[in-house]
Amino acid sequence: MPSARKMCYDKILPQDMFRPQRMRSVEGRMRAIAPRDKRWVNGSTIRIRFLEGSDSQKDMVRQIAPEWTQHANLDFVFTDDPSAEIRVTFDPRDGAWSYVGTDNLHIPQNAATLNLGWQDEGVILHEFGHMIGLAHEHSNPVGGIQWNEEEVIRELAGPPNFWDEATVRHNVLRKYTADQILGTNFDPDSIMLYAFPAEWTLNGISTHENEKLSGQDEEFVRSAEMYPGRATPEEAAQPLGIGESIEAEISQAGEQDLYSLVADRPAVYTIETFGDTDTVVALYGPDSETHLVAENDDGGIGRNSLIQAELEMGKYFVQVRHYSEHRTGEYRITAFR
Repeated sequence: MPSARKMCYDKILPQDMFRPQRMRSVEGRMRAIAPRDKRWVNGSTIRIRFLEGSDSQKDMVRQIAPEWTQHANLDFVFTDDPSAEIRVTFDPRDGAWSYVGTDNLHIPQNAATLNLGWQDEGVILHEFGHMIGLAHEHSNPVGGIQWNEEEVIRELAGPPNFWDEATVRHNVLRKYTADQILGTNFDPDSIMLYAFPAEWTLNGISTHENEKLSGQDEEFVRSAEMYPGRATPEEAAQPLGIGESIEAEISQAGEQDLYSLVADRPAVYTIETFGDTDTVVALYGPDSETHLVAENDDGGIGRNSLIQAELEMGKYFVQVRHYSEHRTGEYRITAFR
């Protein structure tokens, strides 16, 4: 990345800005970090559209960004389809940034979801790391960085960022709580970490520029917590028939169960979970594992989920996870119309 002071802006949806988080202590693991609830369906094909840019800019992205798919069970397809999930711009006045993971699905289709105000291998990998669901490594709660806040605020008030104090606190000084993320231990070689001079810290720690994916970056995105294996959603999903009830279990922390549901005619369909497990259910389709139709937490009985949606004909994917990325539990899921 060209400069320690050229910073990526941390894009967070408004509803996540002040979401209360439960503090939790966790044992250290050698991983990168990812905000909870932002992962794509494992095996997804993510469509990427350029809203602008020169041929050389586009070619550079096409060449570099798919490196993530060598490790994560995701595929990138570059397309002109107006409904593409990711829309890329190259506005030099707007810095470098990307929304995180499935937050991209909540952005209007005429708006950019990722901007590359400057381009090199490191910044492209960094922003597409955000796109697949990774966070800034300096926001790691066990990062070991003790900020010299006055110096950081002063430096970032100048060019090329011109950030006010609130922006600096949001983008650099704020850290996640342990309950907000997957993974804990700090990775000084992560592509998701920017270079900071020692003057920015109280304990004399500096970080170096990272232009490549680290071993931990690669390990984390292909782990069971993120995007393991190379199965497609069609291969991985368990069929859920209309009128059927399935007894299931989230047996490992962070597990996301996937079901396929065929709507054989247009109608209002209901998907509901039962049991003592605090579930969250997301519905994608038709015939797409990235088009979010509906999502629900606690709409059913107790802490169960309930989705009622008018669906057109096609195949849908139902994703079930525990509200807490660190807990497991049994549940029952039904679908009917």
